[in-house]
Amino acid sequence: MSTVIEVRDVSVRRGGNLILDRVSWTVDETDRWVIIGPNGAGKTTLVRLVSAALFPSTGQVSLLDEVIGRVDVFELRPRIGVSSTAVAQQVPADELVRDVVLSAAYAVYGRWREDYRVEDIWRAESLMADLGVGHLARRTFGTLSEGERQRVQIARALMPDPEVLILDEPTAGLDLAGRELLLDTLSMIVLEPRAPASILVTHHVEEIPVGITHGLLLKRGRVVAAGRLEDVINSYWLSAAFDLPLEVGRRGGRWWAQAVFAGRPDAV
Repeated sequence: MSTVIEVRDVSVRRGGNLILDRVSWTVDETDRWVIIGPNGAGKTTLVRLVSAALFPSTGQVSLLDEVIGRVDVFELRPRIGVSSTAVAQQVPADELVRDVVLSAAYAVYGRWREDYRVEDIWRAESLMADLGVGHLARRTFGTLSEGERQRVQIARALMPDPEVLILDEPTAGLDLAGRELLLDTLSMIVLEPRAPASILVTHHVEEIPVGITHGLLLKRGRVVAAGRLEDVINSYWLSAAFDLPLEVGRRGGRWWAQAVFAGRPDAV
């Protein structure tokens, strides 16, 4: 089993604020991780580090056997598929959906004069079909619904056949139906034996798709717990991460959590 990400005693400071505090974390090639924590926990900062979009203030980040700070990140980034709000903001609103996905082969935003192979076009069309957005190929990105944009972004993230897949809050802004449909799709992606090492960020345990194997809990920039999902997603550790008494359970392969308040009729 090969290690694809190694974060070693990493801290990130911005404007005098400590965003991440001595974080250590390892991801192997067969791992499927979820990162959970309250607002301001440092989740997005951590995924920016492991997507080669940010340098640590101290410590070391190794990605795909390369050390950040000692490698050309522009050569490294095409090996990492990312779907996030930051990525969506870089996509031109008038870009055709087909080209949003296709241009990921060159790790660029906005198609210009790139020379795409027939194989690239086939892969883009296949991914759009798999993600249920093939019929949107001739639509522009700016006209899509939030759910459609999320699916197009995931197709784009998978386009270069990445060795690491990072999905930062992929269900944000979706209604109940949209969330459940996307989670079903994400489960199919992470359960595929040939899928890349995957990292998903969310605030809610209900948004952990079936197939995730490991969990990382963050709180105020520090690791609360990390390891096998069943050892991390439980009442004890989630209560510690969110500073709230929580009851956590699992049903049908999916997780749920709710607060437990003294005096409430159904409190346990």
